[in-house]
Amino acid sequence: MEKKVMSKEFLQENREEILKERSAPRPKSQKVALLTKKERKALGIGKDEGRAEAKYVRMSSRKANVVIALIKGKSLDEAVAILKYTPKAASPVLEKLLKSAEANAVNNNGLSRDALYVSDCFANQGPTLKRIMPRARGSASRIHKRTTHITLVLKERK
Repeated sequence: MEKKVMSKEFLQENREEILKERSAPRPKSQKVALLTKKERKALGIGKDEGRAEAKYVRMSSRKANVVIALIKGKSLDEAVAILKYTPKAASPVLEKLLKSAEANAVNNNGLSRDALYVSDCFANQGPTLKRIMPRARGSASRIHKRTTHITLVLKERK
């Protein structure tokens, strides 16, 4: 399967058709080829959001998801207030990530800070560090030190 290279001029001329084709529902077996970074930029995909990722965070994704559930769908100021006063290990990490996504939305994409809300946030499991703890009679047991990749997306309310 060969990737079709599209020029910037072609993308700008056929922008509506390409976006319509990509958003049409289809079965999983007929996936559309991923766009390159230059193609996404030419089409203006991702200009309506602020996105930030934190990778290899030393915490379980289950622990992060507890705090993520509290801020999903909330406005930016409300989410910051919730994270500031939530006594969980994931709170400072998510607060820093929220500020980074806000900066990306306001500075890079020119979105209004007052209209921003947490549209999507999720924590995927990262690689697990395997360590050994000595046990009785010369045996050993495994310790799993889990990591997570957290993604946060801010969008403007209409």
